[in-house]
Amino acid sequence: MEMQENELLSLVEKWTEILRIKNNWDVKLELLSDSSFRKTGDIKIDCDDRKAILIINQAGPNWENPEETICHELLHLKMYPLDQFTESMITSMFEDGTTASNLAYTNFFLNLEITVEELTKCFIGAYGENKSLTYGRCKSKKSFNELFDRLNNLE
Repeated sequence: MEMQENELLSLVEKWTEILRIKNNWDVKLELLSDSSFRKTGDIKIDCDDRKAILIINQAGPNWENPEETICHELLHLKMYPLDQFTESMITSMFEDGTTASNLAYTNFFLNLEITVEELTKCFIGAYGENKSLTYGRCKSKKSFNELFDRLNNLE
């Protein structure tokens, strides 16, 4: 689903307004169409200058609902202060490269992503023009039967 830049800019405008980012941050949209880039969306943030580059990859692996992708990435911007605080706590509490450090980082980033995704679902459900959710990541997962196929031979 290829969208025109002006359509995507309208969605960025809409979501920066809803998420109360518009008057606090300068957000620039950068479009990609690169199937080798493994992500559908990303965001680069400069807190000191309060600028962000919202990267949208229309050839991304989960390109199903652009509005969902834009909302998701902007929620990362919204949560960035908490992200940075938590990351700095991890680096100050654990020696880099240790099992404890790796565990803390893995759990933090996993839970951050889960939280951002859950908030995205809420906002899309409440304010989205396209309320359909993206299921692209599910396509690469094994089904329940595939995961437990080895149990079929138990008698």
